[in-house]
Amino acid sequence: MSKLDVEDFIQQNRAVASQVETFRGYWESNKHWEPRREFILRNLNDFEDEQLDNLLSLSMVWANNVFLGCRYSTDLLEKVKEMADGIVVEDAPVFKTRDEIMKDQKGR
Repeated sequence: MSKLDVEDFIQQNRAVASQVETFRGYWESNKHWEPRREFILRNLNDFEDEQLDNLLSLSMVWANNVFLGCRYSTDLLEKVKEMADGIVVEDAPVFKTRDEIMKDQKGR
């Protein structure tokens, strides 16, 4: 689902779009919210209503990894990256581990 597809989906499914908008945290900028909203919309049909909290948690794991550099188990990261396949995040930050930074400094 591209950004254009997301906008089309929102236009055609106002009730779902309104429900999904309630999941936005007050701290989320548009830059963070729009990709996370796309993540939720892409995967919404794969979760039953009683599993909605699980989907929202996975969307936060993905967003925290992409935007904040948070680390999680390999299995969990593989799952959310698969769920987010194709979502384009413009100007996503690039994070380095301490070891990568130290290696770069030693190479100077």
